[in-house]
Amino acid sequence: MFKILLIEDDKSLFEEIQTRLTQWSYEVHGIDDFGQVMEKFSSVQPDLVLIDIQLPSYDGFHWCRMIRAHSNVPIIFLSSRDHPMDMVMAMQLGGDDFVQKPFHFEVLIAKIQAILRRVYNYSTDTVKLKTWNGATVDFEKNEVENDAGKVELTKNEMFILKLLVEQKNKIVSREKLITSLWDDERFISDNTLTVNVNRLRKKLDDIGLGQQIETKVGQGYCALEAADKL
Repeated sequence: MFKILLIEDDKSLFEEIQTRLTQWSYEVHGIDDFGQVMEKFSSVQPDLVLIDIQLPSYDGFHWCRMIRAHSNVPIIFLSSRDHPMDMVMAMQLGGDDFVQKPFHFEVLIAKIQAILRRVYNYSTDTVKLKTWNGATVDFEKNEVENDAGKVELTKNEMFILKLLVEQKNKIVSREKLITSLWDDERFISDNTLTVNVNRLRKKLDDIGLGQQIETKVGQGYCALEAADKL
């Protein structure tokens, strides 16, 4: 689990971003005393920093300088300020990206994922096999096999199944599925997602697992383990 230090003094925005990032399995830490940012940074040792420009005590540029004096951790600026010089300053001080408020969360998460992959050589494809309801899911060969037989999936179908199985018995939102597919350069629309999930279910029906992909109306999908229900 990657740790993110979110340096944001707008409490409602902090809570919203924290909630959304936690849903993506990130560990999010905030600041209690905006005069003691470096103490918090040292104790958390984050993998990435999200920082606003306008802050109490000292601005985000100051804290970026302080962080850069000790660490090369990736830094993304979040700001409602839209002057080009703010963006230039952020980059010159060592910022890795600049996201202007208000922003779509999908844009923020895509930037976070791209930076983490680049900096830490992180890949979601490191695990090749997984067991689910007695079946072996082979992410590399795009196959699912159990005692009833074996089915071959398309890359998109396997990508969706992988995301669901990795969060088995938990709801994965349509938004997260679409964003993950786009971020992986598998361009997919909301309607195409529905088609892919339906095809995935139909193929899994052949080995008795179709009903284990459950639709949560208005929320997303869930890969159930055995007969568990949410």
